[in-house]
Amino acid sequence: MNAAVFTSSALSLPISFCKTRSSQVTRKKGEFRVFAVFGEDSGLVEKKNQWGHLFDVEDPRSKTPPPPYKGKGKFMDVNQALEVARLDIQYLDWRARQDLLTIMLLHDKVVDVLNPLAREYKSIGTVKKELAGLQEELAKAHQQPYSPHLKNFWYPVAFTADLKHDTMVPIDCFEQPWVIFRGEDGKPGCVRNTCAHRACPLDLGSVNNGRIQCPYHGWEYSTDGKCTKMPSTKLLNVKIKSIPCLEQDGMVWVWPGDEPPSPTLPSLQPPSGFVIHAELVMDLPVEHGLLLDNLLDLAHAPFTHTSTFAKGWSVPSLVKFLTPSSGLQGYWDPYPIDMEFKPPCIVLSTIGISKPGKLEGKSTEQCATHLHQLHVCLPSSRNKTRLLYRMSLDFAPILKNLPFMEHLWRHFAEQVLNEDLRLVLGQQERMLNGANIWNLPVAYDKLGVRYRLWRNAVDRGDDKLPFSG
Repeated sequence: MNAAVFTSSALSLPISFCKTRSSQVTRKKGEFRVFAVFGEDSGLVEKKNQWGHLFDVEDPRSKTPPPPYKGKGKFMDVNQALEVARLDIQYLDWRARQDLLTIMLLHDKVVDVLNPLAREYKSIGTVKKELAGLQEELAKAHQQPYSPHLKNFWYPVAFTADLKHDTMVPIDCFEQPWVIFRGEDGKPGCVRNTCAHRACPLDLGSVNNGRIQCPYHGWEYSTDGKCTKMPSTKLLNVKIKSIPCLEQDGMVWVWPGDEPPSPTLPSLQPPSGFVIHAELVMDLPVEHGLLLDNLLDLAHAPFTHTSTFAKGWSVPSLVKFLTPSSGLQGYWDPYPIDMEFKPPCIVLSTIGISKPGKLEGKSTEQCATHLHQLHVCLPSSRNKTRLLYRMSLDFAPILKNLPFMEHLWRHFAEQVLNEDLRLVLGQQERMLNGANIWNLPVAYDKLGVRYRLWRNAVDRGDDKLPFSG
């Protein structure tokens, strides 16, 4: 009989089966006494663990063995035979307990190894449960107006360098047309890109002395939306809608929401030692949330970007995004890449490189040179995103002064985005037809999942947003 199986019966044997009649007089019926457990080398097993108290027993070898049999014939004395049987049972009990202890200690080791994995899978399982209603919400969202709560944030909409004193920048934000221009004081302003007179787009006109002029009948507006000039007619008290607008970190920001604007803005300045080499703006035909999902996922790179930056990358056996339990930032293992999502629509990443397109080291700290990227995904409409991209390096500053470099960076960025767009556009089409794009989240989806949980909380108008510190 297997020793471990034998334990189930040995541990339950009443002492009346294991003792002589004289022994039964001094012990309570049903009592069972246990002795020590020994290893294969005859040494006592001494391991402090949760099972130790079960095996804290006497050494049976210290007991006096029964006297040798001196009788004649082929039968033992009854008492002596019982004593021999008792010792045989004790021996079987020792062996069974030894095997059981070994199994228990192995169990502890297995638990130590599997617990971290179990926690990871539990986390993914919990996330999957939390995302159960996400697909339906995403599909419905494309057919409904944006949540007003999502508008109550500062949004970067243009680079400062693109807004000259005599120019304007038209943008769409949450399906509303706006135009940005500089006022007489040089500060940027943002007004509705629609003339109050005949609804002509103002960006088709011009900027004169800090006022934007409609090309249809010459009406002029200041940065607060007030009409300051109406040629060929009496000046009326007319004003078009304007929203808060300011500059910070080389970018123009707007506040499209109805709540009072926050006094603080997230910092988008490149890290110390980095020089900005390129700033690009592109309009993409995808919903901004789907584009953010893509940017927050690095595990797709060796499969999607095989002709651009990930050409030659090996496919790791395991990709993980390691992050604090309450954060929206972390680093990719095994890639030397740090990444952060900054609400409401910003992705920052720092990549350790040896030369363009190549990775080295196990972390960004171990790399001598780095590339820093900023992606802003402005929600223009349900099927359109205004992408602002900034690239900075902490090496080769001479590249910034080469006249063709910006065109080269733009060409490269467009190639990378085209590799992503063909996939994301397919996702968008299928999602609108009912496909679940968050059906099976896994470990490397962590940052994208957290963005979606944050976004859902914003859309609901929760007072306390997740991962907000």
